[in-house]
Amino acid sequence: MTSQWIGFWVVAVCLLFGMLAFTAAVIGANRFGFAMNRLHSAGIGDTLGVMCIVGGVLGATGFHADTLKLILIIVFMWFTSPVSSHFLTQIEYYTNPELYRIVGKGAITSEKQKKQQKKQKNHSRK
Repeated sequence: MTSQWIGFWVVAVCLLFGMLAFTAAVIGANRFGFAMNRLHSAGIGDTLGVMCIVGGVLGATGFHADTLKLILIIVFMWFTSPVSSHFLTQIEYYTNPELYRIVGKGAITSEKQKKQQKKQKNHSRK
């Protein structure tokens, strides 16, 4: 009897924390003015929210055949949400001329580009 109540409260806390994470993500996406801040709040909030809600559902339903599906949902969200947020942030960086000016022209460069820039600086000094 006591273990059922403990399980109930653990599931309830997981579900409430998941809903709180989603609510914080929605508020952050609406309140922040900078596009990258909005993407960050949405990416973190939905990943944490899905993990907590699916974890709560896992605790409520017990472990059976559908458990694997719920675990795969968590794994899929943990891999795809950060990748999509990163991709959208790069699109924003390269297509927004004001952001490109604020952050700087050399903020996102490859190692090859950095070496070429260093060679050009050294060559211009001579």
